[in-house]
Amino acid sequence: MTSTSYTVPAAEIFKAYDIRGIVDRTLTADAVRAIGHALGSEAVARRQRAIAVGRDGRLSGPELAGALSDGIRAAGVDVVDIGCVPTPLTYFAAYQLGTDSCVSVTGSHNPPDYNGLKMVLGGQTLYGPLIQDLRRRIADNDLVHGAGQLRQENVIGAYLERIVSDVKLARPMKIVVDCGNGVAGAVAPELFRRLGCEIVELFCEVDGTFPNHHPDPSKPENLQDVIRALKETDAELGLAFDGDGDRLGVVTKDGEIIFPDRQLMLFAADVLSRVPGGEIIYDVKCTRNLAGWVRQNGGKPTMWQTGHALVKAKLKETGAPLAGEMSGHVFFKERWFGFDDGLYAGARLLEILSRHADPSAVLKGLPDAVSTPELNIKMAEGEPFELVRRLKDTARFDGATEVITLDGVRVEYADGFGLARPSNTTPVVVLRFEADNEAAIARIQGAFRSSIDQVWPGLKLPF
Repeated sequence: MTSTSYTVPAAEIFKAYDIRGIVDRTLTADAVRAIGHALGSEAVARRQRAIAVGRDGRLSGPELAGALSDGIRAAGVDVVDIGCVPTPLTYFAAYQLGTDSCVSVTGSHNPPDYNGLKMVLGGQTLYGPLIQDLRRRIADNDLVHGAGQLRQENVIGAYLERIVSDVKLARPMKIVVDCGNGVAGAVAPELFRRLGCEIVELFCEVDGTFPNHHPDPSKPENLQDVIRALKETDAELGLAFDGDGDRLGVVTKDGEIIFPDRQLMLFAADVLSRVPGGEIIYDVKCTRNLAGWVRQNGGKPTMWQTGHALVKAKLKETGAPLAGEMSGHVFFKERWFGFDDGLYAGARLLEILSRHADPSAVLKGLPDAVSTPELNIKMAEGEPFELVRRLKDTARFDGATEVITLDGVRVEYADGFGLARPSNTTPVVVLRFEADNEAAIARIQGAFRSSIDQVWPGLKLPF
């Protein structure tokens, strides 16, 4: 076959866990075609014959998915086009269709002018150096050539059937479902109806301009429509999904947001009832109440680095039945495949809560603490890593019971914790604080304020 040479795509779109950029600026159809060819070449090296390709509901999706498919097939690898589906269905397709490899063309929860690629080859999620290596292949023209085939498949029916045949609700429930006009709207209403729910639908029409609110349930402002609908109807619970359907937001009848680390407690207790002694993995941003809760329910708690690809890799390595992140990615290996899936997490949540007359009371009864949302210090590219390195090397936290440097600096006290870690996706330092009361949280924030001021004077802090 003739050799093809491509313009090397901008380095900034090759992120830690995925490829992401602004459509027609940093992420062009030509760039995606080149990445597809590099990905296909890597697939050949791994003896992968076919890749399933799905896309979310963004307006740029069809063109970019087409360019990606062209690039993959130019390496001699077949493409199975599964159309416009949530990212978890793309992961599911890799199992269902036996390709073991898949790409979701998605901008996740980013603004409408973004798009990107989440990639799995031979069952391994690509992240870090593996993503950088795709850019190297393009730069070095280290590409193989062939003529892969293209075919279409629909996996939505098989996905729904797989969940509905296994997840059983003890009674019908009435719920609010807010898809924020993201691609989850193509599947979620049907899934929850088939599980026996009556649904109050909010923004379930897939619309890549996101005309109502941003599809990111980790931000309380995006859950206000759910809170309002719970007040105005007799629905007993609210579920919200992010732009590509791999994260779940949960709201009680009276409008309390149950953050993902508390959702994980409920899932852990349920899973451990069937997998005694099981390991439960959670990221460094999660509540310190999790470890005690997991032990109390007979499990082994494991704190790990933040990042869906890193958590997925740890899940695979340990054989743990369950993992979760503060951002809302939940990974069930027990009864499922181990990938992050907001729709499936929603189904499992309803299975547990349907056994109770008052689901909100169950959720509100989970251990809680005074905590901050994620706080960000904006810095220049590279600076967040340097700031956290200086904290690790020189900061002294008086009265701390433990300093954990697994991912950033997490300082544990008898009555709370503080965390500073560099984001792997944007140039910010992510901070989070939790404590038994407001006085303790203020004291811990004070300790971080003075430590940061010592290693990097003059920074404007968000607390």
